[in-house]
Amino acid sequence: MLQAALQAGTADRPCVFELFARRLPPGRRYGVVAGVGRALRALEHFRFDAESLEFLRGAHVVDDRTADWLADFRFDGSIWGYPEGEVYFPGSPVVVVESSFAAGVVLETVLLSIYNHDAAIASAASRMTAMAGDRPCIEMGSRRTQELAAVAAARAAYVAGFEATSNLEAGRRYGVPTRGTSAHSFTLLHADERSAFAAQIAALGEDTTLLVDTYDVEAAVRTGVELTGGRLGAVRLDSGDLAVMATRVRELLDSLGATGTRIIVTSDLDEFTIAALSGAPVDGYGVGTALVTGSGAPTCGFVYKLVARAESDEPGAPLTPVAKKSADKISVGGRKYAVRQLSAQGVAEAELVGIGAVSRHDSDDRELLVPLVVDGEVVGKEPLEAARERHRRVRAELPLEALKMSRGEPVVETVYAGAGATPGNPYAAAGR
Repeated sequence: MLQAALQAGTADRPCVFELFARRLPPGRRYGVVAGVGRALRALEHFRFDAESLEFLRGAHVVDDRTADWLADFRFDGSIWGYPEGEVYFPGSPVVVVESSFAAGVVLETVLLSIYNHDAAIASAASRMTAMAGDRPCIEMGSRRTQELAAVAAARAAYVAGFEATSNLEAGRRYGVPTRGTSAHSFTLLHADERSAFAAQIAALGEDTTLLVDTYDVEAAVRTGVELTGGRLGAVRLDSGDLAVMATRVRELLDSLGATGTRIIVTSDLDEFTIAALSGAPVDGYGVGTALVTGSGAPTCGFVYKLVARAESDEPGAPLTPVAKKSADKISVGGRKYAVRQLSAQGVAEAELVGIGAVSRHDSDDRELLVPLVVDGEVVGKEPLEAARERHRRVRAELPLEALKMSRGEPVVETVYAGAGATPGNPYAAAGR
């Protein structure tokens, strides 16, 4: 596309691209925006070095003129987007890219790959932390996904409320708190469980977490309590009927005087099993496979479409909305502006998407798009803690139905307004 546009003389045509989802995964009621910080960092380092250009030329992917353009590429446009941790709905303009056609089109894959992955993880994580309530969730999925994806997944999970990760690279790179427990192999290394527990406690202290289901849970708990004089930090259950086992272990711990010892559960947890464990005496959850695979929705279905183009290359040339008309894959033309409509009580009521201008709204509502890049300069960086706090705040704005685990429709309706807008959300039919 880039090469053809350069040859046709349209590469410098001012354009607007939009990243959005036509629908949420089946049954989901909201999605979570994540990956913004990673995307901005990727954009700062988005370059075509000599080795890359040599490959592109040698494989006859591009001609010399296109390779020369890529060699000098630095994104010089502007990007607006939903801030990290915000929630989104079908049709929400999560990212708006204003640039030349050439500059915008080469960003398509890098933006989609980051947003589709990270937002899928954060959306699943948000459902899990909502069900966990005040009980902490620990991300433990590194062994269930690709090694680089594991680091990104830990970051996205933290944005959506997870307390920590077992992935140390996520701690080094992003400052995500790290935490973990021993595996069964450490117990099996020793002649007996007592020797294994004693070695772990000697190295890590009495506040460590002992894995107690290698052999006999009750015997293991008694041993751990005895070795620490009742001061054992936590035990981890990784098999069996977790609700029943947690109840029995809690009763046993209390009877032994270890009332402060916590119970952590793992074993293929997801938002549904976490919800089912809400009445059990559990103090925390370790979540792996379901989290890093999006709990059944490993991608958000985000797409990246051209929604407006200028009629000429002249600065300030008016933009003409453009849109796809394909069955089940339509798009809505025009540069978008988004507002979250809130009730007087602060509850989200609608996603107002203005075409060409901001929709009319009152002072209780919140404009959603913030500047991320201005004339090629990244301006949207923020601490990860800011995104985490934002998600906590905006999830609390959603109607209570958002936290139901039963299948349902998006809890907030997307409403378009402005030139060319049709009543309601044109993506609603595509989502059924």
